[in-house]
Amino acid sequence: MQTAVTRMLGIEHPIVQGGMQWVSRAELVAAVSNAGALGILTALTQPSPEALQREIARVQDMTDRPFGVNLTFLPTLKPVPYAEYRDAIIDSGVKIIETAGNNPDKHMPALKAAGMRVIHKCTTPRHALKAQEIGVDIVSIDGFECAGHVGENDIPGLILIPATVAQVSIPVIASGGFGDGRGLVAALALGAEGINMGTRFMCTQESPVHMSIKEAITRSSETDTRLILRTLRNSSRVWRNGLSEQVVKLESEGKGIAEIGPLVAGVKGRGVYESGDVESGIWTVGMIQGLIEDIPSCGDLVRRIVDQAQQLVSGRLASLV
Repeated sequence: MQTAVTRMLGIEHPIVQGGMQWVSRAELVAAVSNAGALGILTALTQPSPEALQREIARVQDMTDRPFGVNLTFLPTLKPVPYAEYRDAIIDSGVKIIETAGNNPDKHMPALKAAGMRVIHKCTTPRHALKAQEIGVDIVSIDGFECAGHVGENDIPGLILIPATVAQVSIPVIASGGFGDGRGLVAALALGAEGINMGTRFMCTQESPVHMSIKEAITRSSETDTRLILRTLRNSSRVWRNGLSEQVVKLESEGKGIAEIGPLVAGVKGRGVYESGDVESGIWTVGMIQGLIEDIPSCGDLVRRIVDQAQQLVSGRLASLV
């Protein structure tokens, strides 16, 4: 399955691994890229630009295939040296970057001067069109089903993907709710040139999260997520546990960031992935967990998705025509 995305990024299969905070580390990224998909390292998982360069070097030692780095621009209480992280990525020789969050416009000249392919994550067609206008090469459009930041418009993928494809001329990657060959075929049918998977890759053998977290995902249904921070206009889909229910209750009582902030601290989420205690913090997961039943290697997962997609196209779908 060769698409505009595989040709542009130099990958074998139209599958991209989502850039997940605390999860997208060297071992996972290299395994995904070695499987013929595109691994994405997460810059801000690393505590400094220098640490990021060391992590990039680890990926380069484990694979000679293309991979990218995610750099997410978000408002924070403590300023983040985004330009230094950006330059660390450029200086390491990486040629693919995934940006997310705020508009990356001011970083585009440096990225383009370095000859980088820029993928920007969006949650609405309007934002995708703006990303195209500032010069990104690919937009990754996040549907309401996704893990983490879902945006504030609640548009599911079945509408969002074709609506975005209709408004932009650059390739579109479909994100949110993808985890198997059926989803890949559906995304291609809707006009996308590939899919992005976060939760599905989090639940693989090479994923650096505790096995108890992976097993919890396989036991969970599509209803076992919770939307939090809606009242703060920072909506995020997370795993349904006691803490996320407490956050929703505080929001219903009109509480603000002062009361809610300590409960959703990122360090707690990191602790969940390390300890395996699903109740000890807020951690992101997508609705696709309802379709995840095993913990394969990245190589086996990618092969299974591609095989299933090809069988659907040449088998059931072809028989309907």
